[in-house]
Amino acid sequence: MGKYLLLWDFDRTRIPVDLKERGFALNMLVEMVKQDIKKGFIKDWGVFPGEFSGYTVVEGTEVDIMNFVQQYTPFVYFKAQPTGSISQVEEMIKAMTK
Repeated sequence: MGKYLLLWDFDRTRIPVDLKERGFALNMLVEMVKQDIKKGFIKDWGVFPGEFSGYTVVEGTEVDIMNFVQQYTPFVYFKAQPTGSISQVEEMIKAMTK
């Protein structure tokens, strides 16, 4: 199981013009995020202030990541980056210095 940094952007063509409608839609997405945090799948989540984008840190298999992304599609686009932990970097260094 790996850890992934997902950079996300809202599809701006799907954001309601009406402020109340926009608030309702954004609240639905935030509630989905809170559920994924509660399940332990999302480890960290945040928005870039003043933008319609942010980041999510998740742990899982490649299939887990693909399924996760689909539940937010087509309203959110993701770019996934696998990450390495400090212990993995130490393992790499150990292999280099043998």
